[in-house]
Amino acid sequence: MRHETAYTKIVEKLFEIDPEATVLALADMMRKKITMPAHLMYDGRDDNLFDHFSSVAQRLGVYTAKDYADILEFLVGRWKVEDITGLSSEGRKAQDCLGLPQELGGWLRGQKTRYFL
Repeated sequence: MRHETAYTKIVEKLFEIDPEATVLALADMMRKKITMPAHLMYDGRDDNLFDHFSSVAQRLGVYTAKDYADILEFLVGRWKVEDITGLSSEGRKAQDCLGLPQELGGWLRGQKTRYFL
């Protein structure tokens, strides 16, 4: 939980200092997808251990696409990304891109079935 607080506050400060660069960097990171450190898991036998772990976690509902969208929606809201003004056209495109998790989260919440990453 401490790392979440640290990352959240660091990005908040970056938005204060340079909103244009921060919104561009954040959108770029989201386009490239975040890789969890656990993707390096290896038990000496299964080269696809993380993929198998991830599949089980998703089927059990431990961590699903809805959870991912909820986290992104929370962070984008916390950082008030949609309220940033004075961005270049490229910055506004990045800002729009960062609004997609909110749309995805709303769509997933309206579904009756589970959707997985």
